[in-house]
This record gives sequence, C-alpha cells and structure tokens, in this order.
Amino acid sequence: MTGRERFLTAFSNKKPDRLPCQVHSWMAYYLNTYLKGMDQYAAYDYFGMDPMIYVGPIYKYDKADEKNWVVKGTDYGLDKDGYRVAGYEYATPEGVLTERFASNQYTTWETELLVKDKRDMELFLKYYPLPAAADWTPVRGAKERVGDRGLVRGHNYNYGQPGAWQSYTCLVGTENAILSAIDEPEYVHWVLDAITAKCVKSIGRIGKFEFDVVENGGGAASSTVISPSMHKEFCLPYDRRVHAALKEAGSKVVYHLCGGLMPLLETVAENGADALETMTPPAMGGDCDLKEAARRVGNKLAFVGGFDQNAGFEKGTAENIRAQVRALFRAKPDGGYICSPSDHFFFGDPENIRIFTDECKKCIY
Repeated sequence: MTGRERFLTAFSNKKPDRLPCQVHSWMAYYLNTYLKGMDQYAAYDYFGMDPMIYVGPIYKYDKADEKNWVVKGTDYGLDKDGYRVAGYEYATPEGVLTERFASNQYTTWETELLVKDKRDMELFLKYYPLPAAADWTPVRGAKERVGDRGLVRGHNYNYGQPGAWQSYTCLVGTENAILSAIDEPEYVHWVLDAITAKCVKSIGRIGKFEFDVVENGGGAASSTVISPSMHKEFCLPYDRRVHAALKEAGSKVVYHLCGGLMPLLETVAENGADALETMTPPAMGGDCDLKEAARRVGNKLAFVGGFDQNAGFEKGTAENIRAQVRALFRAKPDGGYICSPSDHFFFGDPENIRIFTDECKKCIY
C-alpha cells in the first residue's frame, strides 16, 4: 500500500497492510531546536514516516463583513516575565471587542477573553465574519507535494478551535462556560446553536473541502473537563450537525479529545465522526485504555494516538518505545488505528522518533 492508501484504510476503520503512524503536527520549537529548522515535509522524510500534513486554505471575506469587523493589532512587547504580549481590537458598528495573548518559545495562550459579558457575545455572534469563499491553493499544493505518500488535514472554520463547545470556552473561558451551562443552560444552548449555525453556513459557502481529513472537537469537551452528561447535552447535538456538513462537503472527520474520553466513548460513537483522537493515556493526564476502547466502540470508530511521547520521545529507551508501539498495535488488532503521539511535543531525541517509526513499520497485519 501507499501511505495515502494506508491512512485512508485506517480512517475507514479497516485493516491496512501495516500499522500507519504520524505525529500530531510538528511544533516549530522542535523543528528549530532538534531538526535544524526543517519544515514538516522534510521532518517526515527525515524519519521515513508517511506524511500527515497540517495546512489550511486562504479564506476570503465579503467587504461588507470586513467593514463590520475591523481588526487592529498591537504588539505590547515583553512583560515582566519575559513573555511577548499582543492585543487585538475588533471594531463593530455597535462597539469594540478586545482580547490579549501572551507567548513564549513554545506556544501562545490567551490572557484577556474576547467575550466578557452577554453584550459582547451578541456583538460577536452578529458581526464575527464568515468566509465567503476559500482559496484552496495551499491545500492543493500540499496534496500535490505529498502525492500518494500521505494525507493533508485541517479543521473547519470557527473561533479559537473548531468544536462548538470548544469555541465557546475559548470565547468566555472554560470555568465560565461550565458554570453558565449549569446556571443558564437555555442561554448556552442559544449560543452553541448560533456558533454551530455559523460554522455550518461557512462549510456550505466554502463548497467542496479539499482536505483528506478534517478535525473537529477540542480538549474542553473531554471528560477531564466536563461530565459525560454535559458532553451529551452541550456537545453531541452540535457535533452531529457539523460532522454531517463536513461529510457532505467531502471529507472524513476525526474528533479530537485530548483528555479523558473513556466515559464518552459511546456518545462520541453517535456523533458521526470517522475517527477519535488523541487516546491520551493516564500517564499524560488522560484515561485511555486503548484495548478497552476498542472492545467497546472499535467497530464504530477508528483511533488516532495513544503513544506516550513523554515516556517515549523525551525519556524513552528503544525497549520502552518498541514495547509501547507493540502494545498499542495489539490493542486494536483488526485495524482502524493510526499510532501517534497523544499530543504536541517539544522535546526528545530524534533517534527515539526514528525507533518509533521503524517499529510501527514492523507491525504487519
């Protein structure tokens, strides 16, 4: 099989020739620190791994929408802790919304929420622009570059991260979102319905998706953040709508939960996704037992993830890495599994990634 065939077979929850593997995107820090500034294409080639390329289209907006959402960015330099701080103002016809972010060499995080109250939410939902079209040139270029060696994936259009509940938590903060769901469930459903409607509308505007795989969901929907009953009420109905629209647009869907998921397996199996990630093990803050997950919903969902990169890439030995890969391979013996680190990683001997890749190649179905 080619790498493309191998991945697509796994995403279809079927058995390829051997165990496919990927990383959950390459972090710039790792590429620059450990791999001499390689890009993601070169990194996959360096390790002999089938490429899973992360890239997005160029969105185009109506001028009228842009006039109602005027963006002004400000670089505030370094704060007292040495973090770079940037802020954004969004001018609408009825008021200005603001947010701030801080960043270091590893990542970026929000320090001022965009939505502080219900009035801000009304302005956001009314004026946050949706793409009128998409230029898929970057995605097509990536597909041409990888050819039949791999796939290209991205996510649907939304604020923050793609899932409706995840997007809501990015807007108001996770704790605020949970408390509001308990205290004002009707209001939260109104917001989630509006966010989902905007997302589905954007999918319809964009037309046929050029991605091979689209990611939806987010860690805020994990059972280490919200209860299974909250997930069923505030995630499932909205995920179903988005997944139906994405499939109609021509792409497979992988649902992203980078935390606890075992109490959610049967619910996720109802949301229309083709696959579930990141299958995070307990040692990394999740709860995944891949063998038990396969027993319960393995006939309904493909899985991506499960590898403990802290114990493997960062602190691993050849024996540890090989043992991890073999245990994960045996946990879902009928296929429908892509071995991958359970999240982003920033540290680790490149030789450990090479051992990981080579061991996956030896896992023959």
